Amino acid sequence: MSSTLTDPSPPVTAGRGAAPRRRTRVFALPEARWATAALVLFLIALPLQLTGAPAWAWVPLYALAYVTGGWEPAWAGLQALREKTLDVDLLMIVAAIGAASIGQVMDGALLIVIFATSGALEALATARTADSVRGLLDLAPTTATRLLDDGGEETVATKDLVVGDTLLIRPGERVGADGRVLDGASEVDQATITGEPLPVPKESGDEVFAGTLNGTGSLRVKVERDASDSVIARIVAMVEEASETKAPTQLFIEKVEQRYSVGIVLATLAVFGVPLAFGAQLTDALLRAMTFMIVASPCAVVLATMPPLLSAIANAGRHGVLVKSAVVMERLGQIDAVALDKTGTLTEGTPRVTDIRPLPGAGPAEDEPTEDGLLRLAAAAEHPSEHPLARAIVTAARERGLVLPDVRDFSSAPGVGVTAVIDGRTVAVGAPARLLTDTADPAVTQAVSELEDGGRTAVLVQCDGVPVGVLGIADRLRPDAAATVAALTTLTGTAPTLLTGDNPRAAARLAAEAGITDVRAGLLPQDKVTAVREQETAGRKVLVVGDGVNDAPALAAAHTGLAMGRAGSDLALETADAVIVRDELATVPAVVALSRAARRLVIQNLIIASVFISGLVIWDLVGHLPLPLGVLGHEGSTVIVGLNGLRLLRDAAWRRAATPAGTEDAR
Repeated sequence: MSSTLTDPSPPVTAGRGAAPRRRTRVFALPEARWATAALVLFLIALPLQLTGAPAWAWVPLYALAYVTGGWEPAWAGLQALREKTLDVDLLMIVAAIGAASIGQVMDGALLIVIFATSGALEALATARTADSVRGLLDLAPTTATRLLDDGGEETVATKDLVVGDTLLIRPGERVGADGRVLDGASEVDQATITGEPLPVPKESGDEVFAGTLNGTGSLRVKVERDASDSVIARIVAMVEEASETKAPTQLFIEKVEQRYSVGIVLATLAVFGVPLAFGAQLTDALLRAMTFMIVASPCAVVLATMPPLLSAIANAGRHGVLVKSAVVMERLGQIDAVALDKTGTLTEGTPRVTDIRPLPGAGPAEDEPTEDGLLRLAAAAEHPSEHPLARAIVTAARERGLVLPDVRDFSSAPGVGVTAVIDGRTVAVGAPARLLTDTADPAVTQAVSELEDGGRTAVLVQCDGVPVGVLGIADRLRPDAAATVAALTTLTGTAPTLLTGDNPRAAARLAAEAGITDVRAGLLPQDKVTAVREQETAGRKVLVVGDGVNDAPALAAAHTGLAMGRAGSDLALETADAVIVRDELATVPAVVALSRAARRLVIQNLIIASVFISGLVIWDLVGHLPLPLGVLGHEGSTVIVGLNGLRLLRDAAWRRAATPAGTEDAR
């Protein structure tokens, strides 16, 4: 009896099992609710006032608008004042109250409404930054099955698990905590954490992550990390860092803001006192001073920097790139050199059959002399196995449409290979070092040596104890590797460097396929650091992209480090400045181009803010700027700057950055 090898289940992609996309609703934010309430009250009061309704009908509505829209910034300003700092929020509230005190109640309310709206926009940008990755928390189950010392079991909340607990993970369940397998065997879908394209075999001693999905086997797992220190929790912490960490430009502006605000207060007193000393009317002097305070306040300048950077972080997060801070997002746009790791970064990290070498005339193999015949035997023997190399062999047979014979007496020996009876013959497939004898045929030894020298893993196929062929298995270049290298070359002006610990021949072969000429192979971790520092010393700002523990020192030494989210990259995740969760290499040039777009928006915003502030201040000092126009001009510029920064939240911004034209424009 024979069977045709059918297509296996579709491989896990980055999207399958991914965190659900969560978007904070606008009215879930208190800033948005208060701003909306103030706007509604203002819009009710304004027509009543304009149509001549009695003051008692609209003045209380304006007063409520002052309270609903102004209490939060007023409280924030008073808190800052207690710490001996002057906040622009407080200046806006003082200006609004000053306007009301001289009868300009509507103008003050308008100032409050627009200022509250600006605050709501900033809060929305910050919230959306976290939305795309906080959904990862939904992947972690809320309960887990903990095994007791007496052999019993209990259901507990995952947040109550402690290091040393033993969990039972049944088929189809999600892993409750980061830990290590004590007993059992299964395959775990961990695409959402590491980006693995296929479920990963897990057995005793293997690490598993909270939130990943168990397959058909049962596992006993020992908890090795608290819930607060799991990979998922650390990824979420990265996003929270992004909201709190300020970019260098923002820190500079905040330092200037303190001195600038004090200067505004002194200048406002001068604008009020000097005309008054020369006989001006109290109301006119106070109105001019309040207008000056409003238009000279640096609200738009303060908002110029963070919204574009936070929006870029949010957009990148939605597309699988977790940028840890606004500082990192700004630095990504400054890089002018790139160094790439090979295995798992430039390559897929998934083994593929690259060579099929039958050995004609080797005893019983004479009736299996072809490549298809050798692959048919090997795939039939490996078909029941779950080993990654076995899957590579079976996949190669499937791609050729081979029909596999029936298999009996299958057995597997870890580290050696598999054996099975096929058509009455015993077929063994495994490591040449374990299967070959001291008197091995020189032709077999030569074939194995050639494959291994070329950077491939050699797999020997024996039939009734006689070698019949050798298969070469190797990692394969990512489909988008060449395009990514070309895009990075366009962005930086120089081709990336390949840094790898693999042998030079294998590295050179893959580099040539990807379009890389600068290849540095056989490197230890410290050698990669040296290579990066050489470029940094030469004045280059280097972006290092890697995935393994051995890449962590180079990631730390670089101007910016990007980690591919693959298994075994815990240290790389912690060390890198950003993480590519979905393992899509093409996102590297895209996020660099997006960073450069954010930097351009920051410059645009600073220019817009400076033009508005300068123009309004000159108008108020030289001519007569009506308070309503001053409010509209100043707060309007703040809204424009905020909305301009939020443009990078749109998916279209990512699509532009990801296209060749987008990377060209980002130079």
